[in-house]
Amino acid sequence: MEMADHNSGRILLVDDEAAILRTFRYCLEDEGYEIATASNAANAETVLRQQVFDLCFLDLRLGEDSGLELLATMRTQAPWMVVVIVTAHSAIDTAVDAIQAGASDYLVKPCSPDQLRMSAAKQLKVRHLAARLELLEGQIGRSEHVIESHCPAMMTVLETARQVAMTDANILILGESGTGKGELARAMHRWSRRAKKNFVTINCPSLSADLMESELFGHTRGAFTGASENTLGRVNQADGGTLFLDEIGDFPLTLQPKLLRFIQDKEYERVGDPVTRRADVRILAATNRNLPEMVSAGEFREDLIYRLNVITLTIPPLRDRQDDIVPLAERFLSRFVKDYSTPAKALSDEAKKALWAYPWPGNVRELRNVMERASIICSEKLVGVNHLGFAAPATTNAPRIGADMSLEELEKAHIANVLANSETLDQAARTLGIDASTLYRKRKQLAL
Repeated sequence: MEMADHNSGRILLVDDEAAILRTFRYCLEDEGYEIATASNAANAETVLRQQVFDLCFLDLRLGEDSGLELLATMRTQAPWMVVVIVTAHSAIDTAVDAIQAGASDYLVKPCSPDQLRMSAAKQLKVRHLAARLELLEGQIGRSEHVIESHCPAMMTVLETARQVAMTDANILILGESGTGKGELARAMHRWSRRAKKNFVTINCPSLSADLMESELFGHTRGAFTGASENTLGRVNQADGGTLFLDEIGDFPLTLQPKLLRFIQDKEYERVGDPVTRRADVRILAATNRNLPEMVSAGEFREDLIYRLNVITLTIPPLRDRQDDIVPLAERFLSRFVKDYSTPAKALSDEAKKALWAYPWPGNVRELRNVMERASIICSEKLVGVNHLGFAAPATTNAPRIGADMSLEELEKAHIANVLANSETLDQAARTLGIDASTLYRKRKQLAL
């Protein structure tokens, strides 16, 4: 049947009757959909902050909660999500009001499993086609800016990023230093409806509180010592576009209330000027710090986190994206060979193994630097291990039986050596006599 071609999607079910939730869930899970449930408005809002959904079936009568009010919240919190109203026959007039408020369709209780399945398939088909159209339109003329991955976890991040890029929802990007948070933010701007406007970056650790306020909101001449002329500020520059707050964890605590006000109301004042101004700015923020821990320590405002992380994207470290290491290295090499007109054309098999085995504490940024160095110093067609700048190939680090080391250290050294001398993770698992999933867990446990 046709719906089988469109059974990929994440669906939220909101109903205060446990039996209906259970029936709907079983019916849709059998079709292959990912399902989450909520029994009231507060629960639904919490789930929406944690996950991204393509479709929601929303009961208008949620006990003491109003389905129409929850719908209004959904339109703000998850504007990309398709909402289908589920209502009793006696409340059809209210369902019509809901459609006028942004719902896509409605179902009348009691509805059959076939009606539910057909509605889900129809709405998700439309949603997927719209998303594909947006993606294709966003890719026109921007082929040099392609950001892609071969790692399932990273592919999920990119899929979600493309979904939410077309909205004005605030995004918080998490990840270790060097994982590519800034690159993802720029990509999301290119994918958005704001792509023709400015993408403006503020590096938060580089500015004190006083300088940050002036840099962010601007100042008037004479507002403080050294203010010799009027400055518009980054918010003004980003009007209609995107403001990227890089390393938001280092944003001055004393200035966070003013940032919070701007995010909420889109209003601000320049330093030394009482005139209130407005700016239509989409906020993207990134950090490698643990913001909840900073809140507990009194170093960051909790209400600011809630405003920043309407959607949270977490980029995995490069050591957990091994399928991406060699493709990224080859992309960087191609770029630098072109920039520097050097003879290097490709990576040797030994160089690929060494890149794959290296733990990459500096993540993608470190890989980029390694490949830039290699492209400069390599005078041959193939980049070898000696051009990478590693202290020694991983193959020389085999553990010595009887050496003064713990059993865990011996296990780690042995697994690392097998990984370095294997073409794939499956091959390494076969050599070790374990399955690939066990090896994956071992790598994470031992930080390999």
